Amino acid sequence: MVNLCMHISLPIPHKPAHHSYTTFHGRATTMLYTRRSSSTRCNGMPSAQTTTVAVPTRRSANYKPSFWDFNYIQSLTTQYTEERHSKRVLELIARVKMLLLHQEMEGDRRLDLIDDLQRLAISHHFEQEINKILNSIYHENCYDAKDRDLYTTSLEFRLLREHGFLVSQDVFDCFKNEKGDFKASLCDDRRGVLELYEASFLLTHGEETLELANEFATKHLQRIVEEGGDDHNLLERVRYALDLPIHWRIQRPNARWFIEAYGRRSEMNPTILELAKLEFNITQSMHQQELKLISRWWKQTRLCEKLPFARDRIVECYLWTLVGGLSQPQYGYSRIMATKANILITLLDDIFDVYATLEELHLFNDVIHRWDLEAVNQLPNYMQICFLTLNNFINEMACDVLKEQDILIIKYLRKSWQDLCKSFMQEAQWHAEGHTPTLDKYINNGWISSSVPVILSHTFFLITNPIQKTAVESLYQYQDLVRCPAVILRLANDLATSPNEMERGDVAESIQCYMKESGASVEEAREHARFLIWKSWKRMNEERVGNFQFPKEFIKKAVDLGRMAQYMYQLGDGHGIQNPHIKDRISSLFFESIV
Repeated sequence: MVNLCMHISLPIPHKPAHHSYTTFHGRATTMLYTRRSSSTRCNGMPSAQTTTVAVPTRRSANYKPSFWDFNYIQSLTTQYTEERHSKRVLELIARVKMLLLHQEMEGDRRLDLIDDLQRLAISHHFEQEINKILNSIYHENCYDAKDRDLYTTSLEFRLLREHGFLVSQDVFDCFKNEKGDFKASLCDDRRGVLELYEASFLLTHGEETLELANEFATKHLQRIVEEGGDDHNLLERVRYALDLPIHWRIQRPNARWFIEAYGRRSEMNPTILELAKLEFNITQSMHQQELKLISRWWKQTRLCEKLPFARDRIVECYLWTLVGGLSQPQYGYSRIMATKANILITLLDDIFDVYATLEELHLFNDVIHRWDLEAVNQLPNYMQICFLTLNNFINEMACDVLKEQDILIIKYLRKSWQDLCKSFMQEAQWHAEGHTPTLDKYINNGWISSSVPVILSHTFFLITNPIQKTAVESLYQYQDLVRCPAVILRLANDLATSPNEMERGDVAESIQCYMKESGASVEEAREHARFLIWKSWKRMNEERVGNFQFPKEFIKKAVDLGRMAQYMYQLGDGHGIQNPHIKDRISSLFFESIV
């Protein structure tokens, strides 16, 4: 069992010279100033001399301190670590299993139950039972158009596709008219239209029926919101779906909202509700303990002190790992190590994007590329401590994997960071030259600078057992399973952060690249970015069921990372600026239990 309390031990470096952090438009440059000094003439009288000294004038993004400081995190307490709560969970799980396996439960009610369990984030307790039910439905259902309603057909289609069953879009043909359009009479079935909308997001390239379904359902759901009505629960679900569909959402953050919505339903099952609340609170207590460990590591590295220009975002970095697919209890060590990786990614991003001069970046990128420990002496102090922390982290993780699986992964981990820094360097070079690349060139570099390849490579080694060399080689070919969530993250990030980053003079992003290349307006460019996200999701849906090179668990994590991107940037920049929306989301997820 890997010790979660491992810490990186670093020598304390000499205190760096004081820098002035100045906000201006443009990357860090060098400013000259004269310093007067005295010397002694041959007659013994002092004389004034001037020396020209180069001092870098550096930028600052004016990042605010973390909402949650070290003392706050260390002070967290909860009752849900007590054994009595764990025993109660086991009792409730047994009752829900009996409910799932009840032979007299009608088919559509069983589908509703599975959907509820998934959206309440407790379905992992019932994987065998759920797979058995869906497998039976898939093999016994001939999809006869007779007596099929829109709601049941759509829900069944979505659940089966979510679990990897190859269900044809043709199941919706019975709801079309002679012209091939969806029948107008379907609009009377509001629940059915909502479920059709949710099902349409599992489409792949070339599935025109599902494209039509999405257009049809979106149009009528928007009309439902405009018209209002007495069914407030349905209206709430419609608004929530239009904000982001289920297939693009992460289970655990979605669970908090759904637990509250489920509790207001007239057909709510008290046993299921109690289990969902208790599970949420127990899991929250586990995450609080892990945050304490991570915050102690962060304090011990002294990176926040030595790199004061960088973002202090350990809670947000932990959120990326938790929501990005590592939410289940058995991934405790994986969450801690992946969070450390995310913290280091954030530091590197701020070095390349904000603080360092171009000359320093060339030196740093060269040291990373050659992984030359001797050359670290050439770097400024703040880069030295960052590099050594990164090197220690890689060695620690590689040592842990070596002990567990007898495979040495140092060269693979280093390659991930080398590729990331190379992409950061390209963006810094474009910025220094005042160059706006074409959209294709920007994305071809930007999906790597999104950091998704680094995150997924570490995730692969943290959760895969046994590690197959052929799978590792495929991983570093950066196939669509890696590219698709990376493109989604890059574009979602740009949509949320572009105005702020352009204001402070950062490198042109996808919006600006497309505007310059095509002459499009800002809104047209933003709409094009949304279209590219839509395309990437279609390709990722194919990877979910058609990729056999990687374990299913890793594929799920890759898909979840695409979901996490849209969650983090749905309401603005949730990582850098720390907008109020993400503060509320994090507080409800990590710090506020459900009553």
